[in-house]
Amino acid sequence: MEFSVKSGNPEKQRSACVVVGIFEPRRLSAAADKIDSATNGYLSSLLRRGDLEGKLGQTLLLHNVPETLAERILLVGCGREREIGDSQYRKIIASTATTLNETGSMEATCYLTELSVKGRNTHWKLRQAVEISHDTLYRFDSLKSKKEDTRRPLRKLIFTVPRRSDLSIGEQAIREGAAISKGVTLAKDLGNLPGNICTPNYLAKQAKTLDRDYKSIKVTVHEKTAMEKMGMGALLAVAKGSREAPKFIIIEYNHGKKKQKPICFVGKGITFDSGGISLKPSPAMDEMKYDMCGAASVFGALVACAELELAMNVIGIVPCAENKPDGNATNPGDIVTSMSGQTIEILNTDAEGRLVLCDALTYCEKFNPEKVIDIATLTGACVIALGNHATGVMGNHNPLIHDILNAGKSSADRAWGLPLWEEYQDQLKSNFADIPNIAGREAGTITAACFLSRFTKKYHWAHLDIAGTAWKSGTEKGATGRPVPLLTQYLIDYVTELAKK
Repeated sequence: MEFSVKSGNPEKQRSACVVVGIFEPRRLSAAADKIDSATNGYLSSLLRRGDLEGKLGQTLLLHNVPETLAERILLVGCGREREIGDSQYRKIIASTATTLNETGSMEATCYLTELSVKGRNTHWKLRQAVEISHDTLYRFDSLKSKKEDTRRPLRKLIFTVPRRSDLSIGEQAIREGAAISKGVTLAKDLGNLPGNICTPNYLAKQAKTLDRDYKSIKVTVHEKTAMEKMGMGALLAVAKGSREAPKFIIIEYNHGKKKQKPICFVGKGITFDSGGISLKPSPAMDEMKYDMCGAASVFGALVACAELELAMNVIGIVPCAENKPDGNATNPGDIVTSMSGQTIEILNTDAEGRLVLCDALTYCEKFNPEKVIDIATLTGACVIALGNHATGVMGNHNPLIHDILNAGKSSADRAWGLPLWEEYQDQLKSNFADIPNIAGREAGTITAACFLSRFTKKYHWAHLDIAGTAWKSGTEKGATGRPVPLLTQYLIDYVTELAKK
């Protein structure tokens, strides 16, 4: 879909549809008031009759409104004016995109970006409008034999700014929103693919397409034999029960100075997680195709980074495997040696994500990274703690955690910090190896991060547990593409700080 920005009066727009807001109870927004004045009170008379109350998400489509140049006027309920925050604004834009797409307005000029949102500026409102519109209209139907095509889908959205001096700000916001949306769409597409299609080999091939599509990206794929030579015993232990060979994918984005230390993103790439010998219960096991959403988010963030041509160096590291039960599968109680040399007692084969991640985190050392962030659908305990609203964040460097949390606030892709105190490390004890791969039910999200921290001593590191945010269940089942917006915002902020030095 095409997005652009302009400035001008709503009653003078020659458009298939002009979109303006109505506040509760039956109050005109500034843009709606201009149309009302030009039409001798046409809109206010409708409101007095009770055609629209202005409640959040309500819509009313008008045709051939006199004294206007637009074919249609869409009135969108915005709730109470003083209560419009992030959540309300996102619902307003989502409702708008859905209505426009369903009512044949292939092109529209939207004045909702001029609404006042608590604590948010023009750039934020425009970028969010692009991202929300993309998100609302996203459909994954590539595997359906019969697709439900919209007859006249929305193809162009023009967002407005109150002053011509805001146009450059708006153009940059739309550029960022489009880049992030492209990354989110890729992450969603990969996440929504079933495990019989999206295998480790498939992810490796998709990474190679990035190499072809972007001059700034270079991709290397290590096979099983290379992993064996590097001593990745933990990762290989997970892959033992699968007939699908593991892959270790390196995506290098180099657009900064040669001596500039890179930011490393490490994404968990378990393309299907049955639990292995520690087999999961069957209800909702189909959703374990989403266990590679950490990997998908790394793909998406690198695409957004390349689209924006950010002046920095970023490395995506994606360890990929299937976790399956088999005669050759790893048993509970087996002990393996990780790439770091630390031995691990695998007490539960369903705690496999930390096993593939720990070898990838050790591998990061070769790049002498500035910062390392891993992203993983790691623990059900994080879903219990934070639900599906926030990503859990832990790490060994408070400034890094602070920057991630701020990026989450800025991008509306929220995260929340959890402690990583030394006392939690005491739960990770084994009688037979250096470390067990589980530490009991208590504080499961934190002790999983404690496990990973044993492999991150040589650099600043943060861990994002996205088990609650990577996908939705129920009637809206599907990948969310999170935390691509957060990760991209972190990179944008990082480049901004670099430019100040």
